[in-house]
Amino acid sequence: MSEALLDDLNVIDNYDGESAAGTEFRRLLHNLLTNSVLPEEGRSFLITSAMTGEGKSTIASYLAVTAAIYKLKRTLIVDADMRKPTLHKRFGVKQEGGLTDILEAKAKLEDNFKKTPIENLSILTSGTAHSNPTRLFDSQEIHEVMRALKFYYDLIIIDCAPIIPVSDPLLLSRDVDGILIVLKAGETPKEVARRACDIVHEAGANLLGVTLNNVREALPYYYNHRYYGYNYAAKK
Repeated sequence: MSEALLDDLNVIDNYDGESAAGTEFRRLLHNLLTNSVLPEEGRSFLITSAMTGEGKSTIASYLAVTAAIYKLKRTLIVDADMRKPTLHKRFGVKQEGGLTDILEAKAKLEDNFKKTPIENLSILTSGTAHSNPTRLFDSQEIHEVMRALKFYYDLIIIDCAPIIPVSDPLLLSRDVDGILIVLKAGETPKEVARRACDIVHEAGANLLGVTLNNVREALPYYYNHRYYGYNYAAKK
């Protein structure tokens, strides 16, 4: 479970590894990486949510930053949410020259990994806006691309559309090692959360777990980082 509540678009500038959220992201990443059923190298995680607005892109972004900084892994974050892409804004890169362009054979995969200020972290953006994402997801090309990514990177984190409104995450499920569902604490109804998990199980995909966003606003005060005296004094 993550206690993160980070909605700032600029990921690099707002990341603080010593904050309460930073600690939770390291804990979440550790739990994902130590899953015994996963391969040692070339691991890939698909991050989705039950519905829109639950913070999946935020969780995916900070997980990728955490992996690159603390695990020193060659990490790639992929924006596979072609319906509402945001990662290009979060990392300050151009949207074009990404996944849709590669799938349409308008660009080569190896030429479109965009660098970030973090040495071990690259991004594959969603690419030029496309009118029919379903067709791209329901193609052999996207499966070939997803498998090829493991040749270039140790860890691949894929931000995908919510799982209840559209089928995109399930179409990619066989190409990843596991799925992580993000829910918004205090807002996502239990039946909606249950339905999201059921969809993954019914498809035979590997559900690694569920993580909560917005815990700070939903749980009692004694769950707060400061309650335990872990707030750091400012330097004088």
